[in-house]
Amino acid sequence: MTGNDLAAGGRVRGAALAERDMRAQLSREPPTPREFAECDFTGADLRETNLVDAVFTDCRMDGARLDGAALDGARFTGGTAAGARFAGAECIGASFERTDLANTEWARAVLTESVFTACRMTGAGMGGVRGIGYSFLRCNLMLARLKGAGLRGQEITGVRLDEADLSEADLRDTVWRDSRLSGADLTGADFGGADLTGADLGEIDLADAGVLRGATVSPQQADMLLAGLGIQVQAGAKRDGDRAG
Repeated sequence: MTGNDLAAGGRVRGAALAERDMRAQLSREPPTPREFAECDFTGADLRETNLVDAVFTDCRMDGARLDGAALDGARFTGGTAAGARFAGAECIGASFERTDLANTEWARAVLTESVFTACRMTGAGMGGVRGIGYSFLRCNLMLARLKGAGLRGQEITGVRLDEADLSEADLRDTVWRDSRLSGADLTGADFGGADLTGADLGEIDLADAGVLRGATVSPQQADMLLAGLGIQVQAGAKRDGDRAG
């Protein structure tokens, strides 16, 4: 496949592009949006490339470098990009579905209205991302770094955040369903108005319990939080005036 073929845009299937420097071929907007299917971009250099509205289906992009790439409206479906770098990339309105994004780096990336669905994102570095309205649905974000993340008002469903760094995150008015926060670092996070009744909070120490101020929890969660403080709630206890004489 020649550089002219790639520059022209259109559909490319099964191309072997591992370790290639793609910057010259993909630096400009093509006549038709780029569409890649089952291509191998392992370790490829895609920095500063123009991939606006590009489609990636079942592609292999492990270790690829997409720092500063224009990815507005891009769609990633399936495939793997473990260890890839997206630092400073423009990803407005991008979507990632069933893509392996473990240990990816996203510092300074613009993620406004980007959607991550059923992605493996363990260990992903997302501290310092920019933009609003980005969301995660049924994603595995265990051990991910989300310091300062802005998720205000999001419905967080089926998301695993065990041992993740959510320090200083804006989690106001979030609604949690079938999700996990066990062992997460919540230092300085804001849960004002959040509904945590559908979250597994794990064990929260006395020093950390105050971070949940303003959030709604279930009676069972309240019992667990009190138990973590060494306080036991006696179910069905009667007051003296209610006891039979």
